[in-house]
Amino acid sequence: MEGDATADKSKDDIAALAKGGRTNIFGFLLRLAARLPFLFIAGRIYGAEALGRFAYAILVVEFAAQLATLGLKRGLAAQLSKTQRPHVHVVWDGLLVSFLASGVAAAILIAFPFIMFPNSEINGLDRFLPLVIFTVVGADIALAALAYRYDIASTVRARSVVEPWTISIAAFLFSYYSLRDGLILSYVVSMIAALLASLWPLFKSYGLPHGWRPKPMKIAKIARRNMPLAAADAAEWGSRRLDLAILGLFASPAIVGIYYIAQQVASLPQKLKTSFDPILGPVITRNLEAGNLKAIASQVSQVGYWIIAAQIGIALALAIPGEAVMGLVGPGFVGGTGALAFLLAAEAVAATAVVSESALVYIARHRNLLISLSMLLLQAALSVAFIQICVFLGWGPLFQAAAVAAALMVALAYASVVKAIFLSKLLDAPVNGWRWTLLIAVAVASAIGYLATYLPEWMELIVGIPMILGSYAWVIWKWGFGPEDRKLFKMKG
Repeated sequence: MEGDATADKSKDDIAALAKGGRTNIFGFLLRLAARLPFLFIAGRIYGAEALGRFAYAILVVEFAAQLATLGLKRGLAAQLSKTQRPHVHVVWDGLLVSFLASGVAAAILIAFPFIMFPNSEINGLDRFLPLVIFTVVGADIALAALAYRYDIASTVRARSVVEPWTISIAAFLFSYYSLRDGLILSYVVSMIAALLASLWPLFKSYGLPHGWRPKPMKIAKIARRNMPLAAADAAEWGSRRLDLAILGLFASPAIVGIYYIAQQVASLPQKLKTSFDPILGPVITRNLEAGNLKAIASQVSQVGYWIIAAQIGIALALAIPGEAVMGLVGPGFVGGTGALAFLLAAEAVAATAVVSESALVYIARHRNLLISLSMLLLQAALSVAFIQICVFLGWGPLFQAAAVAAALMVALAYASVVKAIFLSKLLDAPVNGWRWTLLIAVAVASAIGYLATYLPEWMELIVGIPMILGSYAWVIWKWGFGPEDRKLFKMKG
């Protein structure tokens, strides 16, 4: 009877993951529809140089915000699953401790603004951009709390509708005010809007914190315990920004702007896997409490396959007609096609690492952190080495941009292999999201995509991309999906 109950619970968990996955796929499509106008406006109206300045400043601010969350984007689920206190009090403890960390981070950047703007003048209110850290952190903690109750729709609404549409509309309107500051101002407005869209459902779900009294010692303990998790989150986030940071040391703001566009296009499929974290975290923590390690291995493999399958299809659809995709932003951005191809490949190979880490941060957080740090060191070393090789061969800055993206791809592949093997040993069960039917799907979609490149550019986008995605999805559905996989598209539950 106990075995039947465990099996039923595992099926319920897979169903919950599938429901979250359906919501997130819908959210991805919404985010794609909203993000493209921003990239078009940023490239066509503001230009590569203003975009590069904006990209580097946001890079620094979001890194500080990532640290200031103190790992609570994933650690909050563990706190809520173990406590006897009212959950609303735990959430407000998390908000308070993260806001204290945000204040420290913001103060440092306000005091030393050249960290955000190393290659340009500091004008107007540039110095006070770090105040936006409070909005980023507050939204992240609120959405993590909602995800613990399986409310993924709020994350989709805040991150895939409110935030991207606000930044797109604001960027267009602010272009009439200032082509120098418009992008940064639109970012601030979008983060404020996302915070409001996150706090409203938080209050509806958890209510007001009646009777809450901050507990400084408990908050300090939370912060100290979450440091390895915060560092792991920063390492994962940093792996997607270190390439831009290193490129910024060797290339002009215009090249950084071109690379940023490629990075933004490539980051669209990345949202598929990172958005599974809020729903996967609570499922893993509950199974850890029950000692059900085999179920964790099954869930990580299942979600890993869903993400890998989706990301490879999206990568093919965006990489094969890459010149046409980058050309949408502006003719000057087409040179970033090589970087785009490597970045999309990097996102596909990174899926296993990210999903494995969803369990490792709860089981072996310190050793997981060491693996993440070794990946960052490898990425940094390869990036500099590849750039120097390009310089030695006399290849231009756009080749250097592609080289940095290639270094990221190799480093993420290393992390995926190491983390999957490590997690398999800890769980004493295989962890593998790869299936060989994916190769058949890739071959069919690539052949269709190759034919699509002979179409005029506008038809390559309008007709070619759906043909690539359609042929790939048909093969996966026909031969790659089993009964558990099809739960992702079962609308009940």
